[in-house]
Amino acid sequence: MAPPRIGPDYGPGGHAVKELMGDAEFDQEVLVELALSAGSAVVWWYDFASDGVAWLSGLDDMLGLSGSDEPVVRARLADLIAPLTVAAKAAAVWQTFELEQECKTPANEVRWILFRARVSEHDGKRTLLGVASDVTSQRLQQQALTDLADRYRLLIELSPDAIVVHEAGHVVYANPAAVRFVHARSDAEILGRPITDFVHADSVPQMLQRISELNAPGAASEPAEAVLLRFDGGTIDIESVSVRTTWEGRPAFQVIMRDVTAAKAAAAAVHYQAALVAHVSDALIATTANGVVTSWNPSAEQVYGYSSAEAIGRPIHRVVGASLDPSSVLEGGGVVQTVHSRSDGSALAVRVSVARMDDGYVLICADETARRRAEQHFTTVVAAIEEGVIVIGPSGLVESVNPAAERILGIHEEIAVGTPITAAAFFDETGALVPPSNYPSVHTRLTGQPQHGRIVRVDRPGKASIWLSVSSRALTPGSLPSAVVVSFTDITERRMIDGRLEHEATHDALTGLFNRTVTIDRLSPSARGHRSGHTAVLFIDLDKFKVINDSLGHSVGDEVLKVIGTRLTRSVRRGDVVGRLGGDEFVVVAYGIISKAEATALADHIRAELNRPIELEGRNLHVDASIGIVIAAPEDTRGGADLLRDADLAMYEAKTRGRGRHAFFDVDLRERTQRRLQLEQDLREAPRTGQLWLAYQPIADLRTGEINTVEGLLRWTHPSYGPISPSEFIPLAEESDLINIVGAHMLYAASAEIVSLRSTTKPDLQLTVNLSARQLDDPFLVPAVRNVLRTTGLPPSAVCLEITESALMREPKLAARTLAALRDLGARLAIDDFGTGYSSLAQLLTLPLDTLKIDRTFVSGLGSSEDAEAIVTSIIAMAHAVDLTVVAEGVEDTVQLDILRQLNCDQAQGFLVGRPMPSSELF
Repeated sequence: MAPPRIGPDYGPGGHAVKELMGDAEFDQEVLVELALSAGSAVVWWYDFASDGVAWLSGLDDMLGLSGSDEPVVRARLADLIAPLTVAAKAAAVWQTFELEQECKTPANEVRWILFRARVSEHDGKRTLLGVASDVTSQRLQQQALTDLADRYRLLIELSPDAIVVHEAGHVVYANPAAVRFVHARSDAEILGRPITDFVHADSVPQMLQRISELNAPGAASEPAEAVLLRFDGGTIDIESVSVRTTWEGRPAFQVIMRDVTAAKAAAAAVHYQAALVAHVSDALIATTANGVVTSWNPSAEQVYGYSSAEAIGRPIHRVVGASLDPSSVLEGGGVVQTVHSRSDGSALAVRVSVARMDDGYVLICADETARRRAEQHFTTVVAAIEEGVIVIGPSGLVESVNPAAERILGIHEEIAVGTPITAAAFFDETGALVPPSNYPSVHTRLTGQPQHGRIVRVDRPGKASIWLSVSSRALTPGSLPSAVVVSFTDITERRMIDGRLEHEATHDALTGLFNRTVTIDRLSPSARGHRSGHTAVLFIDLDKFKVINDSLGHSVGDEVLKVIGTRLTRSVRRGDVVGRLGGDEFVVVAYGIISKAEATALADHIRAELNRPIELEGRNLHVDASIGIVIAAPEDTRGGADLLRDADLAMYEAKTRGRGRHAFFDVDLRERTQRRLQLEQDLREAPRTGQLWLAYQPIADLRTGEINTVEGLLRWTHPSYGPISPSEFIPLAEESDLINIVGAHMLYAASAEIVSLRSTTKPDLQLTVNLSARQLDDPFLVPAVRNVLRTTGLPPSAVCLEITESALMREPKLAARTLAALRDLGARLAIDDFGTGYSSLAQLLTLPLDTLKIDRTFVSGLGSSEDAEAIVTSIIAMAHAVDLTVVAEGVEDTVQLDILRQLNCDQAQGFLVGRPMPSSELF
């Protein structure tokens, strides 16, 4: 088939289609099948020999390139189908491919194009024949549906009302508000439990009655009150509505619950206030705007001697025995001291407080007759208290001074009385002299307004200055200027303590540097906004500081941290911030940084200072540091905690490069970290959701050529990221302590599949699986293996557990005990990657091993390296000397296989023998 001319002039009819399709009827069938699968589509074609592309009319419109020149369309099409053409080069004939690509038009419009293609071959020529269709609308519709579902989910999840669904009497869904209502840690504590577990026994019968009446889908009950039981033993009052619904196709009930605890408390408060009015000790009187009594509480009956029936309806001045105009009292400040009369004519000293209420007034008349009699005791009481008290007359002159005031101020009453209070100099907390018009006593004397807790400093003649907390209150309210009582306490010692506490709250106790709280505050956008230029954040972590602590003790470690703090302080510029975040982590905030080069120079200078020997207890200690750097522009909106987090990420990146280095933060680093966090979170759910599966690599017997053993290898197909490499998720599982969960899942799944194969295909099939170092540390490993073997029915002798050399060297004694326990179960044991760690012949003799696996690094050299052959020969001889079966890993060509047979190796594993594959493809 001759290649067609390339260009957009090939319309849907005419000789161009025939030239493109040739005379092959099968290609026409391919086009028809692809076009039908794609809907409205445009045909395109790729020639593997010429690397050329062709298309039919309409493709330029679909790509948003209508009217564009042919080279522009060709380049855009070639770019979009590049993943298909690369994959198709190694594909079999008639293999079908599908690819959905995002396409931006020159007008910056985003379109989604679906490419479907199939490999075809005629007369020795391979072609990739495909169709393209615009699926933008479908994509948008799918996104709209997703957004709608998300909004509905958010409405439920963010609802302040508790929402639960129960089916067959058990809870199957609970939103966050429901979790909060019952004080649960998570919905896991709620789901699956009977709904009656959370309802007070007194509320259960009514609840069941309401539910039984809901017979039709969508039927709802009337709002009803109930009492919920909380996990902490308390209860919560709710108002609930039950709705008949379905859950996974089965009848269920949705319950919406609203917390009415506050409402019921408010109702109780109203009842309480009514009772308070009835029982308050002061006379509580309500009047109309004209002063006619409308309400008269029991205390008013006691104070004035008139019953409620006698007082209501009469003018207020008649029942209190004195002139009383509520509006005048209100205009005069709302409070007045006066004298009233009881019904028997006896005098009452009364304080009247007036407030406006609706179209009248409410008066509180406090009987102070007894208090007035008690005022004669005032002088005695004031003289006895420890608080300084000075009484100042309306003229501003001191009238009396109690003994505590004499002691605190170092003055004598006979000298102070008759002098103006302004004769003493007051200073505020900034050290500024307080003007006399702003003295607490002067302010209260002239305005009647009290002053509370004013902090001032007083210089005493011949003595140290003291700090006072001063309060002042008018003695004759309503008359200005008023007499004033001034009280004060000596807070000098407390201020000294507060100063120390403030320093301790903002500084690290060990090094005296700023602590994390202050550092974050100095990194806030508002704090950086007062500085010019960029801000550099250097997150400093000492390398191998734990060695110093563990070997020399924490006291030496603390001294090293103090030296580090001092050196950091001396290494930065004036105005920069140095803080300790905790442990061996420090931070330097450098303002006015011009470039990365300047930040790098500062980091190098800091490392050079820290690298200088530290002399302690006759030793020269050397400390290095890894530094993560973030540079924030003035307009950067990240907060202090965010900048520290990003600098911390950069520091860990520096450590991965070999310690004693620095690294700058970038967005890719955050994305990698976020991916890692996401993968760790998803890995917790992967065993339950079926994302983990096992591939099996055959192991051949070099004497018989038979395959009676397979190694189970864990694989992860992530729903969003696709296949995740074991080199990525296995270390993640180990670092996050998920390896025990994942390992147990892997062993169970592999054992079950091998049992199935043994019963149908390979009766003598044996399984090998890997154990990580963390699994060896797990005290539940041996019981877990025992349980898997008992549950699946796989004979222990059919299982071989592989352990790497490095795992054995972490805790040799613990590893030996664990291996012995596994051997007691009947399982076989193998040492993996032999030759790459620290294994020795003595180790092979002491550990209960059955198999030794030669690492692929030695096998790969067979046939090309005499040294490799000599090492492999020695390993095989050493292993056979202690009755170990030898397995060679990584066998990829026949030369290696022949040499291994000659060296009397027992088994081989590698791509030459077989690649890892699902169990269904093994035999």
